[in-house]
Amino acid sequence: MKALSIPDVLAEVAVLVRPHFGKGRAADYIPQLATVPGDKFGMAVRTVSGDEHVIGDADEGFSVQSITKVFALGLALNRIGDELWTRVGKEPSGTPFNHLSLLEAEDGVPRNPFINAGAMAVVDVLMKASRDPAALVRDFAGFLCGERLEIDPNVAASELANAWQNRAIASLMRGQGTIEHDPEAVVAAYCRQCALTMSCRQLARAFLPLAAGGFSPIAEETVFPERLTRRLNALLLTCGIYDSVGSFAYRVGLPAKSGVGGGVVAVIPGKATVAVWSPELDRFGTSVVGTAALEAFSQITNCSVL
Repeated sequence: MKALSIPDVLAEVAVLVRPHFGKGRAADYIPQLATVPGDKFGMAVRTVSGDEHVIGDADEGFSVQSITKVFALGLALNRIGDELWTRVGKEPSGTPFNHLSLLEAEDGVPRNPFINAGAMAVVDVLMKASRDPAALVRDFAGFLCGERLEIDPNVAASELANAWQNRAIASLMRGQGTIEHDPEAVVAAYCRQCALTMSCRQLARAFLPLAAGGFSPIAEETVFPERLTRRLNALLLTCGIYDSVGSFAYRVGLPAKSGVGGGVVAVIPGKATVAVWSPELDRFGTSVVGTAALEAFSQITNCSVL
């Protein structure tokens, strides 16, 4: 039987995910995100060799939220290297991304850089390099995808106005010495970073270095050492989908990062990146349709790394 082309695979995935619409709900704790129609669906695939295929709303910008943590982590590791791990761990959390009690029990040291506490510790590091670390992340993501990107001020304001849990997390970490800057400034920078707007196509391009051994075909230069690229993918596989990472690995089997804006980006090392967007989330904060789409894509193409 002739192997399906990527456009054929995407068309089949779009059909297979239809029953999953309506099974989740948008991130209404950030009011601005709750206004996005739940039936949005986009998907983009970019191969290391340069092929690019999209379907649905793949060129519509959306709030990528926690997916920005990958760009911020890459910047921080490129700047201070393994020193970062004196502030942040590398273990799955097993708890929600904004959990407080585990952080308190472990003396203010976040389990990993992809939960909110770990991401704010990374922001604190970047604040030493820039007065506007969110712009640093925005420009780095734009450099990787080859396009100018914008931070949505309305989403940032909506997020900051409701960031009480993050304020508590930042204050606890400041008290324990995990972060060095004013907690309110760290939270504001973090909320602004998360309000970055990107499309599926842009995300698939920006994550390409993680599929290409650290080399960016878009920027035409190496942005991460190969060793760091492997480690970033390992962290994505074990920590990228919060407390449902085991279920995601079982279903999809790829390093990936989700965001409460409904985006999910997966890496097929050595081959391609796949970005999906659909706003309705499961109880863990990951896109219901996005997970189903990546599961179907992985099964049809047999691209799982596990």
